[in-house]
Amino acid sequence: MVFYTYIAACTSRSTLYVGVTDDMLEQMAALKTGVGNPHTRRYLIRDLVYFEVYPTLPLAMARARKLKRWRRAWKNALIEKQNPKWRDLTMEVSFR
Repeated sequence: MVFYTYIAACTSRSTLYVGVTDDMLEQMAALKTGVGNPHTRRYLIRDLVYFEVYPTLPLAMARARKLKRWRRAWKNALIEKQNPKWRDLTMEVSFR
């Protein structure tokens, strides 16, 4: 089993959400349909813009906690290094 630490964004890129899941496709389906926590519903967070894969849940959660403490500019730089156009990466996860 693998675990994902991910960053999702609204279409305008103004709001980011850092999370952890063991089923990225199910998580992204929930975000895209507006099901999930109040923050993602309120800010219309729909696009998967960054993700990392970990072999254990504790590693994925530790990385997510670290990312949540990062400044916004650092998160933006991390996203743009892997995904310069901020494309929705949901389909890339489906082929892993």
